[in-house]
Amino acid sequence: MAVRTHWITEHSCGHSVTHDLSDRPADRRAGFARWLSGRDCTDCWKAARDADTASKEQWLAAKRAEEQQAAVEWAEKFDMPPLEGPDKALGWGQRSRHQLMAAAHTALVIEGAWDEADWAELEEKARSVTRAGWWIDQRDADGSDLLELLDAASEADRGTENPFR
Repeated sequence: MAVRTHWITEHSCGHSVTHDLSDRPADRRAGFARWLSGRDCTDCWKAARDADTASKEQWLAAKRAEEQQAAVEWAEKFDMPPLEGPDKALGWGQRSRHQLMAAAHTALVIEGAWDEADWAELEEKARSVTRAGWWIDQRDADGSDLLELLDAASEADRGTENPFR
């Protein structure tokens, strides 16, 4: 008599499913069926994963909206010009600019040796770079590198109201 290939498994979610285990070696089928019984069935696992994905997407959307609001308020408070570029890049660019400027302020002023005059000069250079894509490209940069990055920005990255032109 051959070792059976089909196992009826009572899953932890309460569903009973017949599994075809013929693709497994005969001596591993019983152990795998026992392991399956400690898990949700495929349908319940997928439903839980999809629900989890939906909640992650909601959380991410809420976090992005919060970051966007903070970036807009910061830009208004510090007289930063609007960014230019495709509509889908503008919000991301604003968030990237805000986060990089905050990281730079922490690294250079709060933890570093810069005074407010040094920072004001960097802010002016930052105001000249209005291409959203430039800020997105720099999103992973160290805040301490921002001055060098701003100095390296091309004319294409600077807006039409560029005071350094």
